[in-house]
Amino acid sequence: MTPDLTPDVARAHPSRTLGILVLGAIAYALAQTMIVPALPAIQHGVGASQEAVTWMLTAFLLTSSVCTPIVGRLGDMYGKEKLLLIALGVFAVGSLVCALGNSIGVLILGRAIQGAGGAIFPLAFGIIRDEFPPERVATSIGLISATFGIGGGLGLVLAGVMVDHLSVHWIFWSSLATTVVAAWATWRYVPESPVRVKASIDYGGAVLLSLALTSLLLGVSQGNSWGWGSAGVLGLFAAAVAFAFAFVAYERRVAEPMVDIRLMQQRPVWSTNLTAFAIGFAMFGSYILIPQLVELPEVTGYGFSRSTTVAGLIMLPSALVMLGAGPLSGWLGSRFGSRLPLAIGGVFAGLAYVSLALFHATLFEIAVGAVLIGIGIGLAFAAMANLIVEAVRQDQTGVATGINTIMRSIGGSIGAQVVASILAADTILGGRFPAEDGFTAAFTMSAAAAVVALIATALIPPGGRRERMPVPLGAKA
Repeated sequence: MTPDLTPDVARAHPSRTLGILVLGAIAYALAQTMIVPALPAIQHGVGASQEAVTWMLTAFLLTSSVCTPIVGRLGDMYGKEKLLLIALGVFAVGSLVCALGNSIGVLILGRAIQGAGGAIFPLAFGIIRDEFPPERVATSIGLISATFGIGGGLGLVLAGVMVDHLSVHWIFWSSLATTVVAAWATWRYVPESPVRVKASIDYGGAVLLSLALTSLLLGVSQGNSWGWGSAGVLGLFAAAVAFAFAFVAYERRVAEPMVDIRLMQQRPVWSTNLTAFAIGFAMFGSYILIPQLVELPEVTGYGFSRSTTVAGLIMLPSALVMLGAGPLSGWLGSRFGSRLPLAIGGVFAGLAYVSLALFHATLFEIAVGAVLIGIGIGLAFAAMANLIVEAVRQDQTGVATGINTIMRSIGGSIGAQVVASILAADTILGGRFPAEDGFTAAFTMSAAAAVVALIATALIPPGGRRERMPVPLGAKA
């Protein structure tokens, strides 16, 4: 904090703090999806292969999943505002590297650095819980959660405009500008939380968790190119299982674990994490399916031959309705429990994908399906974050919401790869384009994931409250 702005003064303006947190979250969320429609342009611009350019997605996903729970835990220990500022700084450096990069190696490095700033969301959740009046916590967490989806939809729109009319480098310059503003505002106005837990850094747990996540996500991301039954992919999956078991065994024995396994085993926590996986699986399919369907040429018999910009605009209403769905989810959760908006979100998502599987002959039908997805995902994301916050102690908020965030990312990664496999399995016109039946099957698969999310929601105990566990001696609440 700057000397002329005390924490007490800063805490008197939660709306300003919320606006700053939303800005940082939007910058990160945009980076996840803006790159997707730009990959063909990047591939052509730097002369890279399709497999090489895909590593811009893989590198981001790997470093994000590894760093998110670790940095979230460090925020619980050393201060969430301080770690949020560091995360924003790291993300800004990654954006700068990408903006200046003219080779695929430099671009992949920049994306990996960007991903290391992935703890922005769990740190923001922790700051809200620690600093905001109780009556504003649920709706504020709902708004931050919704930005994950809002940024995704807006990212497709903005990327389309930049790719079609400006330059790919504008994607990274815009990320840098937004992040620098968010970082300055965080340093200037966001108060440091007094809620800390005194513990030593669990290096062994951090290494084992990193190895488990890296093995799993690398196997998932390379499944289509290497072959799902290849020795490399199966070996990575086996390594992921082995490292995961080693991580759990180690965390059970260490005196000050990075992740409290007892906490993860509580029903409100594991059932919400299972729901996050299923919702992530369903959501990321839409980011691939809808733009691709809109951009496919009319010669396929079902495509629309529209530009990247138009494909993004089809997703814009979905992003806008999330802006209202997130806070609405928090409001419903504070009155009726967060299971209700989570269940409603799952129903909307399921109906959306069923609608798209049956009706996608016009752009209007696709836009309606996208809006239903926006309502469902917006309600669900906000509810999951609030359920996790309700289920854990205040000094565990960072790591617990970090784990929930990566469960959503893992589900999204697997969902995207499964969707890509379904489309590649049935092609037309000499294998150049996926068949319409592939899109129908992929939408149906996403609907099934929404049903799984509903089943997982039924497993969450009413109220979602944690079993009472003693606060560690070193923790301050």
